[in-house]
Amino acid sequence: MGKNYADLHDPNAEYTMRELSAETMGVTAKRGGGRDVEITDVQTTMVDGNFPWTLVRIYTDAGIVGTGEAYWGAGVPELIERMKPFIVGENPLDIDRLYEHLVQKMSGEGSVEGVTVTAISGIEIALHDLAGKILEIPAYQLLGGKYRDKVRVYCDCHTADEADPEACADEAERVVEELGYDALKFDLDVPSGLEKDRANRHLRPGEIRHKAEIVEAVTERVKDRADVAFDCHWTFSGGSAKRLAAAIEDYDVWWLEDPVPPENLEVQEEVTKSTLTPITVGENRYRVTELRRLIQNQAVDIVAPDMPKVGGMRETQKIADVANQYYVPVAMHNVSSPVATMASAHVGTAIPNSLAVEYHSYELGWWENLVEETVIEDGYIEIPEEPGLGLTLDMDAVEAHMVEGDTLFDEE
Repeated sequence: MGKNYADLHDPNAEYTMRELSAETMGVTAKRGGGRDVEITDVQTTMVDGNFPWTLVRIYTDAGIVGTGEAYWGAGVPELIERMKPFIVGENPLDIDRLYEHLVQKMSGEGSVEGVTVTAISGIEIALHDLAGKILEIPAYQLLGGKYRDKVRVYCDCHTADEADPEACADEAERVVEELGYDALKFDLDVPSGLEKDRANRHLRPGEIRHKAEIVEAVTERVKDRADVAFDCHWTFSGGSAKRLAAAIEDYDVWWLEDPVPPENLEVQEEVTKSTLTPITVGENRYRVTELRRLIQNQAVDIVAPDMPKVGGMRETQKIADVANQYYVPVAMHNVSSPVATMASAHVGTAIPNSLAVEYHSYELGWWENLVEETVIEDGYIEIPEEPGLGLTLDMDAVEAHMVEGDTLFDEE
């Protein structure tokens, strides 16, 4: 890379009073049953999919390797390299302590939220895969076991003309009839041709009518054959979001996603409580502390954390635990490769309030080629019983689709 990010100097990391390494904590007892394992290396490879996915591998002195994935974005591989010295030599089975150790060590570099949390998430997922392989159990067992054998998938749909209601309805019918999904999502932040100013977040009456026409066309076409959600990508003002939500109340909308920007919780709460249309939010908030406020204020009807972005598998389970206290379902946002998609499914089977996991790559013909196993079948992910995540990377496929200039991580 030209720079060694593992050697960056940070006094906060070096002198933290909440040092949670095994050495500082005195975690030195021998472990039986093949559980005395040490991390020897952490590596990343970026795959150029419909998003630049960051795959993570953790290597051990036992020859067992764990694979994870961080949410896509610039700087993630460098942050993972930065954190490598904090976990090399550690026992990978101490997932909770290592997670908190990284959060504390990286506190000066933004581990409250943002891309640093994303980087930690990728390591945390790889630790679950690795721990499952060491213990010879599937990753969901580390989270407390199963509620279901398979997890529902909702397909994020697109057309050549996303602003055409009939084109959206045609694609909805095709995805249901030909691809076998019974849960879909379409974008509503699409041009209507009536916009006057894209910066002010205001929707004119004609724009709202246009978006309602998309909702009507799609929901009327599929009727009870599929649930359909609609995504706004945090685009509109509070007043416009309320008028849009009201305009589609008469249709069978599964949920309306991210109608307002994520920063102002009070506006989000007001929009949610103003309408009978279910409102879903969550992909742009980090860790349980941020999503807890959304849930406790009842500012969300369905919570949508993005597992490899929000903090990882156990952090998503914590979010689901809070949501369950308020009877709120969890629909995991997901734009990942098969690795984090399967990891999300492991979380989905281990929580009672799992609604569905997103699939955002149905137009990418080689998505499933990255692993040797079948991931999605007939709109569901069957949870593997093999150790860890239950996936085997196809290294040839990973290499063939690497981001230009990156290098392939070691196979074993």
